[in-house]
Parts: sequence; C-alpha cells; structure tokens
Amino acid sequence: MPALPTHLRPLAAAFALIPCLAAPANAAVSSNSPDSAAHCALPGKTGWTDEGHDTDRVQFQPATGTHRVLTLFVDFPDAQATASTDAYAAQLAPAADWMAKASYGRSRLHISSLHRWVRMPADSTSYGFQRGLTFEAHEKYVRDAISAADPYADFSRYDMVYVVPTKAAAAISFSPTYLYDPTTPGITADGTRVKWAVTFGQDMWHWGPKVADHETSHTFGLPDLYSFTGATHQYVGGWDLMGNIAGPAPQYLGWQSWKLGWTRDNQVACLPAPGHRTVRLTSVERLGGTKIAVLRTGETTAYVAESRRPEGNDRSACSTGVLIYKVDSAAKTGEGPLRIMNANPTATPPTGCTQLDLAAYKPGQTFTDPDTGARIDVLAGGRAGDTVRISRR
Repeated sequence: MPALPTHLRPLAAAFALIPCLAAPANAAVSSNSPDSAAHCALPGKTGWTDEGHDTDRVQFQPATGTHRVLTLFVDFPDAQATASTDAYAAQLAPAADWMAKASYGRSRLHISSLHRWVRMPADSTSYGFQRGLTFEAHEKYVRDAISAADPYADFSRYDMVYVVPTKAAAAISFSPTYLYDPTTPGITADGTRVKWAVTFGQDMWHWGPKVADHETSHTFGLPDLYSFTGATHQYVGGWDLMGNIAGPAPQYLGWQSWKLGWTRDNQVACLPAPGHRTVRLTSVERLGGTKIAVLRTGETTAYVAESRRPEGNDRSACSTGVLIYKVDSAAKTGEGPLRIMNANPTATPPTGCTQLDLAAYKPGQTFTDPDTGARIDVLAGGRAGDTVRISRR
C-alpha cells in the first residue's frame, strides 16, 4: 500500500455531521425480541472518513445508484506518451463489475474514457508526488488535467473523474483520491463543480483494477483500514478492500456495506443493550438474508459478527466461518476503525495468507470481551452461513 493516506483532507474545512439516532447504552432490551437497526448505528466523530453512519453527503457522494465517471489520460512535457490509451482503459475497466458484485448491484460505475492523451502544462516532477502531496498540490494537478481536457469533454455529464498518467511519468507514483473542499472555489468546468476524482499513479499496474474500487470508496466516505503506522495490515489483514487491495478476501466487511446502504436495515440484527439473541447469518458474499449481528458496547463502539464463505469476491479466502470485529467510529482513518478478532492466533498461515487471514471462528468457538461483558458464541455453520448467539451482561 502507499505510504501516504490514499485521500487528502483540506485542513481548513470543517464539516457538520448529522446526529444519528442511538439507544442509550443502558436501555433495556428483551432477550429475544429484535431491536431496530438504528439503535446499533454509530455516530462518526472524526469529521472525515470514518465508520459512523452519519456520513456528510455534501462532502461525500452517495454510494448507491449509478456513478458517471470520465477517465482522462494525461502525459507531460518531460514524460510524453507513445502508446495507445486502450491498455490503460482496459486495466481499470473490470472495476465496474467488481463494484457491482460487491454492492449487490446497488452501486454501479459507468466508466467512459476520453481516448486521447491530454498534455499537462507542467512537468510530472513538479506536482509534488515525491515530496508528500498536499491538498493544494493535488487540487492543482486535478485542475490542470481538467483544464487541458476541457476542450474535448463536457464535464457536466459526469459525477467524478479518473486521471490516468502515462507509464513514462514515474514521478506520479501513487493513487490518491481528491475530495473537494466545499468552502473554497475549487475546480469548475462546463458550469459544474468537479467534486471527486481519483488520480492514479504507477501503482495501478501493481494493484490492478481494484485500486479504482478502493479509491472510489473514499468518495463514498469509507476510511482506510490499513495502518498508517507500524505493521501495515495489522487491523484487518486481507479481509476488506479498504485494507489490503490485493488481499485474499476483499469483499467489504458487512458493517461497511451497511454504512454505504448496500446492506439494508432489515438485514441487520441489533443488540444495543444487555441481553442476548440468536441470529442466523447468511454469508456476506451472497444476496439476501441477515448479513451482520451487531452488539453495541458504547456510544461509538460495537462488535460485529458476519459469515464469510470462499465464493464471489472472496473465492480465495484463507479461512471461512464467522468473522468478528470491533468497530470504533471515533477512530480516524488509518488508526484501526475496524479491528478483526483472531480466533486462531497460533495457527501457521499457508503461502499467500497472513495470520489475520485465518481469523474466522468455527462452531464451538466463543469470543468474549470481559471489559464490556460482550460475548459471541458460534453455534452452527453450514454451506450458506452460520448461526451465532450475541449477548452482553
């Protein structure tokens, strides 16, 4: 993964967050009656990308529906393109099908391409990618690309832009997401504000098309799940695209799918206070069924159980069963807002897997957190899912 965060926040921007409805931590709950999913939705506390359900829809675009994307291909005075744009477009094209499958068909990328090389006004080495890219430098890069392409495209027809550099531009090394600052004039073309963009770097040839899904997900409000300090994949291993793009089980964790509106409230089993309930989970890779069981433990914290199977986007998963993880909606991007609990910490991972990739719980295994009184028992498993009992004293 890139050493820098894969999105850049305008430091001066402050964003109002809409309070979400939440049950008090000590509210009574019947041991078997279902509670509204809203009682387990957590408020975001960072003012940026996090795991809260009150995503600012001024700053971030909706995650459902069709997203009209225009791809621009750019070269530079010091790094001129010599090949066709076709291979560059083909590299990213599979991202649309992957996103559709991951979102149960509820998020669609309609990617169009301006099939010509657009010459940037400055050398590739002048844009700051090698010196720690600032928001201002990144916005200038996007503005230059938009201005150079404006004679050939109508930007009012699109929701966001992808900017792809020639392979000759080694200085454009990594792929950050541009999120506009609504408090500034920003970038305007054809009478429309350019709010969201992904500027790809040479790492797109390493990560493959899913880098487009990862970066586009930042425009929906998702944080990075890999660590900005210490071991890069210490929090979720290869279980979610927002962690390790090349991980063996990149399907979005169920909590993220719920945050984005791909998993519906009636697919969430909620226990917001002391009590217990038994939940039959359908694996997140399949359509329909209950996707997550949420055990709320505080104002911004919860434990989640979901079922994972080696199919669909997770066909290369290193372990299967119940994935249990902690959510903290007050944790910043890159600081572990989601953390997988490892059921098998002493297991030896096979080639291509990491210790955390073996984290799934099997029937008969139990997770407990003595500090909060949270407990999750895996009662049974089957081809399509698992049955769990969530409880809190």
